[in-house]
Order: sequence, then structure tokens, then C-alpha cells
Amino acid sequence: MVQSKINTDLPLGSELPDSDDTPVDNEEQNLLPNILLFILNQLWADKPDWYFGVDMGIYHTAGKNPRVPVIPDAFLSVGVPRYRGDTFRRSYVVWEEDDIVPTLTLEMVSWSPGNEYIEKLELYRKLGVLYYVIYNPNHWQRDGHLPFEVYKLIEGDYQLQIGEPYWMPEVNLGIGRYRGKVGDKPMELLGWFEQTGRRILTAEEQAEQAQQKIEQAQNEAKQAQSKAEQLAARLRELGEDPDAI
Repeated sequence: MVQSKINTDLPLGSELPDSDDTPVDNEEQNLLPNILLFILNQLWADKPDWYFGVDMGIYHTAGKNPRVPVIPDAFLSVGVPRYRGDTFRRSYVVWEEDDIVPTLTLEMVSWSPGNEYIEKLELYRKLGVLYYVIYNPNHWQRDGHLPFEVYKLIEGDYQLQIGEPYWMPEVNLGIGRYRGKVGDKPMELLGWFEQTGRRILTAEEQAEQAQQKIEQAQNEAKQAQSKAEQLAARLRELGEDPDAI
């Protein structure tokens, strides 16, 4: 087990609670981060050094009490084992992860303000999280912010970035919004993007796209066959044998 480089008297992860028994505010806060996770699971299936947590506690030493976690809606850590042994992480304990803090945290603002722009921003700054993403599709005017904001830690302070999707070279991914569907319901979603701005499709979208290509190829083959049959019929009308040509 990795011991903290800061304080070996810190509690073990097994001693810390893995839930605060507080439900998420709405379905969207659980759905959207999980879509991001599902895409990473397919995109980075062979990549062993990353972890994406959804509604999971991060135990750290940037606050007053290391037994009190911060719980973002989602976070991405790069440079840590994808899995720890044969068990899943119950929580993310920084001092048991070689002191590697998340590279990105995501907070989704609900109808009940949760200090995403003040307290959590300051905490993630002190913790050293490189990218802090705030998604506020419904209450951004109330809060005096943009619906989608990316803050980058530069020389110890968060600076609001411009551009969407926003490219993160340290992660080799971009993040941004797009119009998609969940089942048959159109809605705004969060997604990962390539540097070119091309969105990385979900497994379902890839399967649908592949099926569309198959159907298109079948239609083109049928059209070609129909044209060949029409040409053969025309040649016969002219007294020519199409099989002899």
C-alpha cells in the first residue's frame, strides 16, 4: 500500500466512509458523467493508467480535515492504475495514489446552488486540479456565468478558458457539449472530442453508424443491379445480346 509522502498518520482508505448517503440532485447529474465514463471505457480500453470516478469522494489534505472528502460529479485522474488489485475503489484517497490528484473535476450546477464557483473552485485550486469544468445548462443566468466553463490552473490560479470543445493536451482529449439523444429523447450532452473538433462517438452511435454504412452499401448495390438490368433490357430491345458484350 502506498503511504503518503506528506503524513504517514493519515487514515487508510479502508477506514474512510465511501458514501455520505446524500443522493444526487437529479437524473442528469448521474447520467451525463456516466456517458463520459462509458466512452472512456471503450476509447481507453487498453490504457492502464487512468481512473474516472462518478459521484465518488476524493479524500485529500487540502482542507481542514483529511477525513472529509470533496465529492465532484465526476473526476479524471491520469497516471494512476485503472484498477487496484481485484477490487474496485470505494473512494479516491490521494495519499494512497502516490499523491496524484485528479487532472480534471466536473461539477454540474443544479437548482440548489452548491458553491461551485467559490468554495469548490478554491478547494480544487488548493488541491492542484489542473482542469475544473462547471456545467450549468439551466441556471447560468441566475449565477452570472456561462452554461459551460473550463478553468485551467495556471501559476497557482484558475483562469477561465475560451473555446468549445476545449482541447486538453495533457489528457489528449477535448471536452464540450453537443446535441444528442438518450433513447428517443433529444437532449444536450457532454462528450469527449478529438483535437480536430470531431466528437468521439458512443458505442451505440458507432454501431448505428456502421449499420447505416451497411444499409447504404446494400442500397447502392441494389441500384447498380437495377441499372444493369435496365441496360440489359434496352440492349435486347435493340436486338443485342447483353451476355455477348
